Amino acid sequence: MATSAEPAFDGVIFDFFGVLTFNMVEVISYFEEREKLARGTFLRGWASPRGQELFLRLELGEITQTDWNNGFGALIGVPPDNLMARYLHDAFPAYQVLNVARQARSAGIKTAVLSNSLGREPYDPYAGFDLHRSFDEVVFSAEHGVRKPDPAIFGLVLDKLGVPAERCLFVDDSEDNLAAAYKLGITPLLALDEEVAAKRLRGLLGLPAL
Repeated sequence: MATSAEPAFDGVIFDFFGVLTFNMVEVISYFEEREKLARGTFLRGWASPRGQELFLRLELGEITQTDWNNGFGALIGVPPDNLMARYLHDAFPAYQVLNVARQARSAGIKTAVLSNSLGREPYDPYAGFDLHRSFDEVVFSAEHGVRKPDPAIFGLVLDKLGVPAERCLFVDDSEDNLAAAYKLGITPLLALDEEVAAKRLRGLLGLPAL
């Protein structure tokens, strides 16, 4: 009698922004159009020393989202009022990837969300995703004072899942984060397109198409 092969992975860790949501390049593009900004304004601000400082400190929980709104708004020349909500207006759920996550969990594979968080007030970008009910573990960087690609945060989520690195898959849209995970023995999967990522995930996890 034929038997199914043992799954190659016991756990999957998902990035949030750009993996469980729409592609962030598109989200930024729509933001610039609405704000009437020249193309590339947001990413130039993000890449500048001040922009990097603001994102890093927000992700570590050292400043509030309102602090970020004020600082980044001044940096790129837009009003600060609820800037995070305006920026993430089009970060809609990536339903195809979310469906694979639910499918994997139903198959007995542990699932986690690992997010370099962007604050929860006054705008909560995670609202409506029901992450704590949909995933076995949810790790937000600001709650632990450590962020990707620091190896410590990968160790933290692996411990919470109870899965060894070599039996875990990590899905992210950042090559730096994926490289850090790979150094720890975690299998990386670059996710830039929702449909492609969902298909590759099902193949790696041995899950049937829905």
